[in-house]
Amino acid sequence: MSFPARLPARSLLALSLIAAMGSSFAQGMPAQDMSAQQAAPGPADTQPGNTTTSKDLDTISVIGRGETRQVQRITAKDMKTLPPGTSPLKVLEKLPGVHFESADSYGNYEWSTRISLRGFNQTRLGFTLDDIPLGDMSYGNNNGLHISRALISENLGSAELASGIGALGTASTGNLGGTVQFHSSDPAPEYGVTLAQTVGSDSTFRTYGRLDTGDHHGFAMYLSAESASADKWKGDGKQKQFQFNGKAVYNFGDSKVGALFTTSKRNETDYQDLSWDMLKRLGWNWDNWAPNWNAAVDAAKTQCGATYVYTCDDAYYAGRGLRNDSVTSLFGDFALAEGVRLKATAYHHENRGQGHWFTPYQASYPGTAQEVPISIRTTEYGINRSGVIAGLEWTLGNNLLQAGVWGEDSHHTVQRNFYFISGPVDDSYFLRNPDIRKFYQRYATQTRMFYLQDSITLLDGRMRFDIGLKSPHTTTTSTTVLGPYANGRLRASKGALPQLGFGYKFDDHNEVFASYAQNIAAFQAGINGPLATTQAAFDAFASKLKPEESSTIEAGYRHGDDFFEGSIALYTVKFKNRLLSIQQCSSGIQGCPSAYANVGAANSRGAEATFILKPMQGLRWYNSLSYNKSTYADDYLNGTTLVPVKGKTTVDSPKLLFNSELAWTMNGWDAHLAANYTGKRYYTYLNDGSVPSYWLFNASAGYDFGKTGFLQDLRVALNVTNLANKHYFGTIGSNGFAASDVGGYFATMQAGAPRQGMLTVTAKF
Repeated sequence: MSFPARLPARSLLALSLIAAMGSSFAQGMPAQDMSAQQAAPGPADTQPGNTTTSKDLDTISVIGRGETRQVQRITAKDMKTLPPGTSPLKVLEKLPGVHFESADSYGNYEWSTRISLRGFNQTRLGFTLDDIPLGDMSYGNNNGLHISRALISENLGSAELASGIGALGTASTGNLGGTVQFHSSDPAPEYGVTLAQTVGSDSTFRTYGRLDTGDHHGFAMYLSAESASADKWKGDGKQKQFQFNGKAVYNFGDSKVGALFTTSKRNETDYQDLSWDMLKRLGWNWDNWAPNWNAAVDAAKTQCGATYVYTCDDAYYAGRGLRNDSVTSLFGDFALAEGVRLKATAYHHENRGQGHWFTPYQASYPGTAQEVPISIRTTEYGINRSGVIAGLEWTLGNNLLQAGVWGEDSHHTVQRNFYFISGPVDDSYFLRNPDIRKFYQRYATQTRMFYLQDSITLLDGRMRFDIGLKSPHTTTTSTTVLGPYANGRLRASKGALPQLGFGYKFDDHNEVFASYAQNIAAFQAGINGPLATTQAAFDAFASKLKPEESSTIEAGYRHGDDFFEGSIALYTVKFKNRLLSIQQCSSGIQGCPSAYANVGAANSRGAEATFILKPMQGLRWYNSLSYNKSTYADDYLNGTTLVPVKGKTTVDSPKLLFNSELAWTMNGWDAHLAANYTGKRYYTYLNDGSVPSYWLFNASAGYDFGKTGFLQDLRVALNVTNLANKHYFGTIGSNGFAASDVGGYFATMQAGAPRQGMLTVTAKF
């Protein structure tokens, strides 16, 4: 599968899906009026590698009953606790094993957004939307896009979290520690228009609209858009985003085809990264200099030696992130014969991004009368990727056989440029024609994966065995157009990675499960990967690099009835060939070639519990508790210096997480109160730098007026985040992690947002 040019790539993708569709039409299925019916879910709708719709998932147990893996789910109803526009990632934080952080109340500010599962950070997890791979969703933007850009929050149908072992057919090259599969909502069966307006703290103003065509002989579609703007909660600047989502589905017989199209334009102003030393000197509300240009210039001229500002990294004039994305997919689910289904998705994603930084380390117009001690440094990203995912399911007696393939060709570019300025310019647009170009790299990544699984049910369906394997092959090639970085190629490949599962139902309410899986991660492309180093360094370590690997064992028990649902899971994970990028300059934002090394293994062990009580109609009390002990198994060398990390707790992995949510609905009213506890976390490998534990509380209340005048429905809702107005460090590792920080000078933390309130009015026509 080689896509030499953009237009042929799109054409080939379309033809691939059309060919798949043609095989189903050739079966000569009878036409049926689908206006009052939907495709019946196949027997594999809860199996790995599926393309289950959001509506199907709404009917499946939140705690994953019937699965041989630890699986938890959320639906659109779970979004109500948090304000409209909140990232679906933030909603996942209440699930066991999930640790989520951000510096804003919405969880959308991508420089600060972090999610981890059982001690694995997001670069080692897998994320998909309607089976489309989202990559690792990192700020570096090399192989995907963030879910907050891929989907408007109101269009989320459901999400499935596998905190340790992901579905075998998940399209991901990095899922060492679990997967998150997001599903967009389907078009509504009835015609309607939805409009929602949100206003709130920090000049928040967000408008959402959606048009549903309703079902017309099996065809239904929706078009939706969002425009959002909010001031930063401290400092100067705004966070802006415009999104469009469109989805169309055509049901015929027991099959369906459809298309999804999404675009996003995001413009976010950065918050200043903090250190413990800065917090003591400058306080929680310290931020960048903007709009005080003269203060930024004076600080740069004096090498940032003011009485209260010690270094140039205490504050910059401003920083910004710009991201434009478009994603197109065609998908189909075809009943080829009795018990045989083919599911296929073809997709194309294009991205352009720039990260801006008003740097005091490079003057504008140096050596001239117009010299200014600040310029704008950019990191500029581009992504052009296309792929096809296909899976065949065949029910044969008590066997469900599944086989599938995933192929993707991705092209990524990254460059570092400087633009000269004469004053406090507006940089809220893509800059062109740089004055200095430091480096320019191109990456070509080819991914091919095959998977095969047999699910065997015995004892009248009470016992189930899953036996499967996948074979991933990823090759990344870098070509340096300009600069000191390396040309080279890295390949991560395995002929067979096994995945085994077992489940047994004692009765309709009680079951046990156990599973085992091996996974590898592809070498990362882009500015944070092993090819973003000098040619000499790459030549020295490339032959020694092995792909990161994990082996996971988990087992648990589930119970479910009308009054109580609960689960408990135990797990142990072995993480081998851990690769560490060792920064060679004082601040991660400065950017310079890094060293890359295999620093040994890490081990994780833990337990997760979920407790859901439903004492009466309309009242639901959800609780999750997670204990995780992740430690480094080996010391490592930084040059010739031994870093004795063996036995130390892994960075940004709290041992204890607790979430509790009380939800009440009655006669049009609904209210939610949520409490989240996050344990102590380390940001240094030697564990001499940490942030303390904290509690957060969120609340919401709403009233649904129902049909009102010419409106089909009218709803008013109030959301309040950080109810107790707690001061805390949310994100750590925004500038990476250090071996040691005894003095507290490493600026790699971001303060969490204070209490904020949002009022939303939603009308349906």
